[in-house]
Amino acid sequence: MHPLDTTTARRSERTLQLALFATSVAWFLAADTVAAHAARGLSERLGLDAARPLLTSVFLLFLLALGFSILQSIAKRRSTLRDVLGLPKRPTARREWESGAALGWGLVVLAVIPMAAAGTLHIQFWTQPRAFALLLLNLVTLAVGALAEEAAFRGYPFRRLVQASGPATATAVMSLLFGVGHMLNPGATWASTVVTILAGVLLSIAWLRTHGLWLGWGLHFAWNASMGILFGLPVSGITDFASIIETRAFGRPWLTGGNYGPEGAGITVIVLLIGIVVLFRITRDYAWHYTYVPIVAAGYPMEPAPPAAHVAMEQAQQAQQARPPAAVSLVQILPSTPQTRSAGEEPEP
Repeated sequence: MHPLDTTTARRSERTLQLALFATSVAWFLAADTVAAHAARGLSERLGLDAARPLLTSVFLLFLLALGFSILQSIAKRRSTLRDVLGLPKRPTARREWESGAALGWGLVVLAVIPMAAAGTLHIQFWTQPRAFALLLLNLVTLAVGALAEEAAFRGYPFRRLVQASGPATATAVMSLLFGVGHMLNPGATWASTVVTILAGVLLSIAWLRTHGLWLGWGLHFAWNASMGILFGLPVSGITDFASIIETRAFGRPWLTGGNYGPEGAGITVIVLLIGIVVLFRITRDYAWHYTYVPIVAAGYPMEPAPPAAHVAMEQAQQAQQARPPAAVSLVQILPSTPQTRSAGEEPEP
């Protein structure tokens, strides 16, 4: 293939990936609006106000799976639904999810310890039976919601952008969109936007190191669940997930994040930077097994030509083997004594 043809093919592939990225982002925005309206209508009709966030996440995840699958088929790329969503079937999937969950929980604990040490937390407990029911409902809601967000920001659109512009640019763009998307949350500030962008970088690295959403999903879920359920703090400014434990933080915004929660605190930036370092360490094996690209030989052949005498010898040997065999003369061996008697005569003495 001519080098110019190769360059043209690469440009066409990048253009296709950019088009798929832009279309998938537009689909996500439309799906997010449709899911919210559908969940609101259904919850009001059935009297399921407490389940509205769960319904919204379920509808959004369904619409994302549907739209991304259609885009993948239009691009003539055969993939299973799990691969489209970024959840490949692999023996380490559960261990990846658990590693991400452990990291997410540890980072939240690390962010809350300074707040507790400064005495800025005021905790209340609610132990009525409804609180335990809400606890289970909130856990499921956060699990589905985390998966939907990961599929939207680190799933199909992110992979298309990686193919089009490389991992660094894709990480920067999607992390920026992740931060901007949370600016409409209650109590959002510029500090919370910076923290959310850095969290997007952390979650993007989780995909780049594993080429799957298992670890990022576990990290995202454990972060939200630890923040909102275990400690009863706001999750990106949303306080609806506190069930048994409800906590209010008083103090400087750089330590507590104010009404937005720890995700709006300046100290959380340090926590996330620590999380990036830890993430690189715990994903060393995954990065080798799932992101290793085999080396393909390329360039010009460098084998030296054989000597002329060796070539002549091989040609002579091949000519000798191709020559037809020479005619072979037959030699008849006669008996040493004359054979003059007939078969019925007695031999002479």
